[in-house]
Amino acid sequence: MKKIVLLFIAICSVLTASAQTSESQEKGFFKHLDASLTMGTTGLGLDVASPMGEYAQLRAGFSFMPHIHYTMSFGVQVGDDPAKSESKFQKLSGYLKQVTGYDVDNSIDMIGVPTFYNFNLLVDVFPFKNNKHWHFTAGFYWGNSQIGKAYNTTEDMTSLMAVGIYNTMYDKVKAGDPVYGAFYLPTQVEDAIKGYGRMGISVGTYTHDIYGIFPTTEYDEEGNKLHEAGEYGVIHHAGESYMMEPGQDGMAKAWVTANSFKPYVGFGYGGRLIKGNDKLKVSFDCGLMFWGGTPSIVTHDGTDLANDVENIKGKVGDYVDLIKGVKAFPVLNVRFTHTIF
Repeated sequence: MKKIVLLFIAICSVLTASAQTSESQEKGFFKHLDASLTMGTTGLGLDVASPMGEYAQLRAGFSFMPHIHYTMSFGVQVGDDPAKSESKFQKLSGYLKQVTGYDVDNSIDMIGVPTFYNFNLLVDVFPFKNNKHWHFTAGFYWGNSQIGKAYNTTEDMTSLMAVGIYNTMYDKVKAGDPVYGAFYLPTQVEDAIKGYGRMGISVGTYTHDIYGIFPTTEYDEEGNKLHEAGEYGVIHHAGESYMMEPGQDGMAKAWVTANSFKPYVGFGYGGRLIKGNDKLKVSFDCGLMFWGGTPSIVTHDGTDLANDVENIKGKVGDYVDLIKGVKAFPVLNVRFTHTIF
């Protein structure tokens, strides 16, 4: 972000210096300088603009999206069958309370935050000789590749910790390892866990087979080895439930990323803000910022919700569908401009 700000300052300095040269003024280039406050779908920002002849102007600016929080909820699921998950969770929650000392919620809240900021360099063209209100624009935005993130709320960290502890117990039981200390399991609990499956945040189902390295050695009910720890193969099958488990830090996270370089095309309309005052203007810009196809929505375990998962539930599914369906970011901004000289 520092490099972008420095580049913006440098361009502003060049435009200011050029605007003050008599040679440029005689040719109609950089004969005056406008400064604008912008707000809209690209966030809040500032830009400067100066004419490049009679029918065009060069515009450089910087904008950022305020960190507005919105909440998304996920259910906690036990095993691969959602229909049986609730009864399994009720039976396990009491035991997890004994083991961890904390109540375990059957849902997890995550906070979504937009994080993008951009430098832009644009050229406005005024094609109509007798009407300088309309303009067409082309150029680019350039900023950070991470345009948003999501993470669990502080209140749900204890539930995620309990989920992690349960999965550790499950791995030990399935691998036939002895369990000691805080993870000592009564025989009846151990037998129940064997048939329950892992616990995680229910998100959706896999769209295709997912390949990877198995973290543990597992056996079927007859004791036959299914795979060894470290073996490469299909770790999740198409149609299987995707359950996001907390990472090693006990948290659940996701990041939305797109290309850093984003071409832009659009059009706009502007005029005086106050009748009879040519120094104060207002204008509107409408266009598309092309961010290079579908953005990635990657969780902390490496799963891409945009490409690897379908049937995502609730508000989260609506957000994912929106991001997947929009290949270019719609830009709708208003600019309040003051002519400096």
